[in-house]
Amino acid sequence: MIDIKITIKDVAKRAGVSISTVSRVINDSKPVSDEVKQRVLDAIRDTNYRPNQLARGLVLRKSNIIGMIIPDIANPYYAAIVEGAEEIANTYGYTLLLCNTHGELDKEIEYLNLMADKQADGLLFMTGKLKSEHEVWFKDADIKTCFINLYSRKLDVPMVSIDNYNAVSEAVEFLINNGHKNIGLLYAPDVDDLLQEERIRAYKEILNNHGISYNEDIVKECRFSIESGYNRTKDLLKDSKIDALLSTNDMAAIGAMRAVLDMGYKIPEDISVMGFDDINFSEYYKPSLTTIKQPTYDMGAVATRMVIKLILGEHVEKMVLLPHELVRRESTEK
Repeated sequence: MIDIKITIKDVAKRAGVSISTVSRVINDSKPVSDEVKQRVLDAIRDTNYRPNQLARGLVLRKSNIIGMIIPDIANPYYAAIVEGAEEIANTYGYTLLLCNTHGELDKEIEYLNLMADKQADGLLFMTGKLKSEHEVWFKDADIKTCFINLYSRKLDVPMVSIDNYNAVSEAVEFLINNGHKNIGLLYAPDVDDLLQEERIRAYKEILNNHGISYNEDIVKECRFSIESGYNRTKDLLKDSKIDALLSTNDMAAIGAMRAVLDMGYKIPEDISVMGFDDINFSEYYKPSLTTIKQPTYDMGAVATRMVIKLILGEHVEKMVLLPHELVRRESTEK
């Protein structure tokens, strides 16, 4: 157990050196002989002394903290990204400070200010859509930052994502090649504008390439939740006839599948359902979900490595696009 009463003065006394010498060893700020350094390290170990990290950070202007702000840790999509970020942060000697905002703007700004107060060296930021409040904060902030699945035309902040246009194009092409023509779409309204534009554009253009007219009645806004997917799909099926449904996130797709079944249809015999993300339990739902796999772990890992490179003064690309994969499962295979 660490004795919080032990001070740097006690360490100096035990090692037979000055307090400033102990400080030099802890902060590695000035050279100290190997013999003296070892005496100090032995004294730190013997006394279980724990340096004050905040004070140390003020001296070194380095906190070894990377902050991470996400909308919903309960969503497996975000949890997988966090896992990748944490492993890389720890590998390079950083602590990941995670903040969950529930998608609330006030919480996001509160946590951004917390990162500044904690003197975080770097920041990983995810939100549904950048707002003016975010842009004002980042223009004034001095924290090395990387966005994940978030692009800003106004801020010089790098981003990690996938090629959303190609991913949705591949999904729609796949459904059409499986014989579907009336393909409904569930998309999240609170998604980065550029990413959303790319997804909607891909959906429309692939339909058009196959001579299929765009039908706005079978395109519905849907939140990132099972409940929203369920309710929006029931609404869609009451008013329209579809033979396939593409959801731009797996949580909503799972809710959609339940709605399809509750409305008396069979999957995939009557309606094929396809998701987007490949969260961990998509494979184990019945029927298992065909989906576009986003490399979530790698997204967190790559974004963290980019932040560390920025901290070290190295160059990073403005946009890094990682490969996606179409995973075929029972929900579309007849």
